[in-house]
Amino acid sequence: MPASTVEPADWSHITKLDPDKELSDEVANGIADSGTDAVVVGGTQGVTREKARSFLSALEDAGVTVVVEPSNPANVVSDGHDLLVPTVLNAGTVDWIVGAHKEWVRVGGDVDWSGVHPEAYIVLNPDSAVGRVTEAYTDIAPDEAAAYATVAERYFDLPIVYVEYSGTYGDPEVVEAVSDAVDEATLFYGGGVDDYEKAREMARYADCIVVGDVAHDKGLDALRETVRGAKDAKER
Repeated sequence: MPASTVEPADWSHITKLDPDKELSDEVANGIADSGTDAVVVGGTQGVTREKARSFLSALEDAGVTVVVEPSNPANVVSDGHDLLVPTVLNAGTVDWIVGAHKEWVRVGGDVDWSGVHPEAYIVLNPDSAVGRVTEAYTDIAPDEAAAYATVAERYFDLPIVYVEYSGTYGDPEVVEAVSDAVDEATLFYGGGVDDYEKAREMARYADCIVVGDVAHDKGLDALRETVRGAKDAKER
């Protein structure tokens, strides 16, 4: 199988689509025109391989890079797509740092590692599904978040650090501190970005903005505004 050509380091905007939610024809057919750099198919709860495959099928001719972010070994599906695989650094249990990954390798058969892109998650919304499932320690000051990011980059050599507020807009000071701490890793930010201004603010610090709910709930016009905000921040 040829080596992956997916380059997350080149992205400034990701649209994350949750297979446990509805995917409108408008979004599926027009997402490439939004300007987003990639679509990530993934969610925390209620995701099955069948639901993921349904989304991947709907996006087959979307004209944009599509990757998959599995949430546990039971719903890993690639169908030829690259995988973004999270490890939650501040999880309250080792299962979400390395345990689930071990099970994926043990029971999942051969893994095409050329298409696997590890993500070092720092989960910061205690009320989010991912925060609850991973029992994440979320009471984190900017310097502690920066320390997690440094460990991810310098000790574990992970290529992506992901500051995840999942469903709520986060603290720009935290994102700035993490940005200052990393040199080579690509910094993703996700959480509560649903308009131009929020996208532009967080894109001042993060390399790439991850937008999810706005695509499902508000449609393509709102999604385009977040793309515009992310791109404008890079041109300043």
